[in-house]
Amino acid sequence: QVQVVESGGGLVQPGGSLRLSCAASDISNINVMGWYRQAPGKQRELVAAVTNDGRMNYSESVKGRFFLSRDNAKKTIYLQMNSLKPEDTAVYICAVWWGGLHYHTTDYWGEGTQVTVSS
Repeated sequence: QVQVVESGGGLVQPGGSLRLSCAASDISNINVMGWYRQAPGKQRELVAAVTNDGRMNYSESVKGRFFLSRDNAKKTIYLQMNSLKPEDTAVYICAVWWGGLHYHTTDYWGEGTQVTVSS
């Protein structure tokens, strides 16, 4: 069974940084891998994702602040989050899926890691 495990969340002050990690196991090939976030009262948002061609994609709200990297051998992605704002507070959920950037045919989800940006 495919497993998706995240780590790296926590409490950080505005302007600070966090690095999230997401590792997928029991999987031979990955099409798309990325991070969503879910905050109370807000729609789930695709924050960043890397497609099978290696292209990185970011939501407009995080462009220039968040950076996604990938370690293919480890089936792991990292989300470096800089210049964090209180509005970035959310549960960040890693997903692995097949389909397209905005279309899931088959997917696997992590349990999420809480990111709280507060002074």
